[in-house]
Amino acid sequence: MTQYLVLIYQDERLIEEHTAEMGQKHQAFIAANGPALRGGNALEPVGTATSLRPDGAGGFVVTDGPFAETKEQLGGYYLIEAEDLDAAIAVAKQVPVDGGGVEVRPIWAVPGAVG
Repeated sequence: MTQYLVLIYQDERLIEEHTAEMGQKHQAFIAANGPALRGGNALEPVGTATSLRPDGAGGFVVTDGPFAETKEQLGGYYLIEAEDLDAAIAVAKQVPVDGGGVEVRPIWAVPGAVG
C-alpha cells in the first residue's frame, strides 16, 4: 500500500459561506472512506500563513502570507492509503470541494525521514 496526500484547494471565501454544509459533507466523506484515511485536517485561513524562503546568504526571509498568491488556497488535506494511484484518485474524487479542486501526490518514502 502507498500513502498519498490529497491537498484540498478552494476559494477561501466560499468555505466561509458554506462552513456547516461543507462540514457535513466532510463527515460523510470520512464515514465512507474511513479505512483508507490515515489523517487529515482543515487549515486556518490563508491570512495566518507564514512563508520562509532562503535568502541565499545562509538565512531566511520570513513573510506574512501564503507561499503563492492564487485564486484558490490550500484549505486542508487528507492522508490516505491506497493500492495505487487509480485507487487514490477514486477516493480523492469523493472529497467535498466548493469552487476548487484537489491534488493527489504520493508520499515519497525517504529512508530515515520523519514519519
